[in-house]
Amino acid sequence: MAVPIPDARTRAFLALLRAAEQGRLALMQCTDARTGEPCHVICAETTCPNVMKPFGHLQEGNAVDAYVPPPGWAFGAI
Repeated sequence: MAVPIPDARTRAFLALLRAAEQGRLALMQCTDARTGEPCHVICAETTCPNVMKPFGHLQEGNAVDAYVPPPGWAFGAI
């Protein structure tokens, strides 16, 4: 049974799309707050200088192996 996507996640995704349309996305090398390891984070520029909005990090390794798609869907290369 499919679980609805929470409104907050949908709003964040729409904000990410707007940032992409406006050319305000960045890939930043950051430090994982839990592990202290380097990670790569997808961010959007804000209206404040030197302030970015993080949206998520890129998966280490093969992302296809890290997730299971919903029934009827499959992952593949783009």
